[in-house]
Amino acid sequence: MSDARIYGHTRSGQPITDKEIETFAAEAEAGYDVDELVARRPKRGRPALGSSPASVESVRLDPELREELVQRARLQGTTPSEIIREALRRFLRAA
Repeated sequence: MSDARIYGHTRSGQPITDKEIETFAAEAEAGYDVDELVARRPKRGRPALGSSPASVESVRLDPELREELVQRARLQGTTPSEIIREALRRFLRAA
């Protein structure tokens, strides 16, 4: 007896054989619950930072200041954006 023919692999790496194709076809013929399919999809986009979508603001940094920013972010294990947000929060609260 020969090995089952493999038509490809699923995202998880499992081989797709005639048995899997028959299972997929039966599932499709039975019909899908659209709401269930939509609920299984991963969420898109960046996570929210606050109560509503965040805005993107542009700031010019000289090369030396940018390098300091990147170094500080590395030291703290965070991103340059988070360093900028925290610095701005502190500045505005102190004013």
